[in-house]
Amino acid sequence: MEGNNFQRISHQQSEPTRRGLLKSDLAAKGEVKDGEGEAVVIGGMVLDINATPSVPAKPRTTTPGKVLYALGGVARNVAECMSKLGTKPYMISAVGLDMAGNLLLEQWKSAELSTEGIQRHQDIETAVVCNIFDGKGELAAAVASVDAIEKFLTPEWVWKFSWKIRSSPVLMVDANLSSPTLEAACQLAAESKTPVWFEPVSVAKSKRIASVAKYVSFASPNEDELIAMANALSSADVFSPIKREDIHIKLSVRSLFQMLRPAIQVLLEKGIKVIVVTLGSDGVFLCSSEKHEFDSLNFRDVKSHSFSRQLYEIVNSSCHRNGILNVTRSKGSFYALHFPALSASVVRLTGAGDCLVGGTIASLCAGLDVMQSVAVGIASAKAAVEADSNVPAKHCLTNIADDARLAYFGARPVFCPSTL
Repeated sequence: MEGNNFQRISHQQSEPTRRGLLKSDLAAKGEVKDGEGEAVVIGGMVLDINATPSVPAKPRTTTPGKVLYALGGVARNVAECMSKLGTKPYMISAVGLDMAGNLLLEQWKSAELSTEGIQRHQDIETAVVCNIFDGKGELAAAVASVDAIEKFLTPEWVWKFSWKIRSSPVLMVDANLSSPTLEAACQLAAESKTPVWFEPVSVAKSKRIASVAKYVSFASPNEDELIAMANALSSADVFSPIKREDIHIKLSVRSLFQMLRPAIQVLLEKGIKVIVVTLGSDGVFLCSSEKHEFDSLNFRDVKSHSFSRQLYEIVNSSCHRNGILNVTRSKGSFYALHFPALSASVVRLTGAGDCLVGGTIASLCAGLDVMQSVAVGIASAKAAVEADSNVPAKHCLTNIADDARLAYFGARPVFCPSTL
């Protein structure tokens, strides 16, 4: 598929790739130093205003509780999580010269992350989302004012940083971007065979996959976004969302998978290499049409930091098993693994999916394979739901590694061609 480039490796030695040659050419021109490519993240930086009632809320009156500011935005959350795991991302976004923009930029600078790609202008009203939670930490309602992301994150702004995208080991885009901007970013990535990760953001915005699917290597929808994406790629409402509230018994993992399988198949047939379907408390489905995508792929040429090196060493030494996918592939089928969710002391559920993506991308950049990386992503999501903020203030390497090991060895095949 055009636009996809992976490094196929064993744990001992990597193979040369065309993108490696392209990166060498860039290095020769002085545009990037060898081994210093930065993962590029493009999308929203948002100030979240989170309201949590301390007693059951009643309509038409105020309710006592807590109202807190939280730094958010899907792309921003993913990038911050990556940075906490030792992979310093290059963020391309837009914020205003207002209070919300100042709060977002102050934190970014304090983390010693580049603000070069973040557009600031007096005409920009920084994106703000007001979230209302129930007593269990679930989102009850929300109002989003995020028009500025589409209005100011234009193809012209993205083109200013084309050299960064071309030298990047991976480009992550969130669907807050307009379709023209998504296409411009993905086309730049395709020119240098840089893999693209598509984060759907919401059911409505996930449909923007239709114009860029041919460039996308990874996608990370929840089950509702998956259905919407499959319908968008089918140009018809072929698939219906699973209405769990109408199902009075808990679905088994296999039953849930069988219901989602046709939609997953559509995305894979459109050329998306790896699909990470997030299922909340039911865990994650990791799907691919090729079994080697699970245990022999990662990104390369990333700035190496101490934390990411330690993460690689610990997880790679404890999370490795041969033969988990020792099955025979048949025509028209694909491979899938189910990773269980980890038990957690839930404070708030926002940020969990973003940290799962951020943890997975950071781990791929550190050199871990897809299975190992998803396990770290699940561990990162657990840390997120146990924190007040969208992204934990810091990650404990030991805890992340221990939780990743639990997730990794809890993974089981749910759809193997040889079993059907």
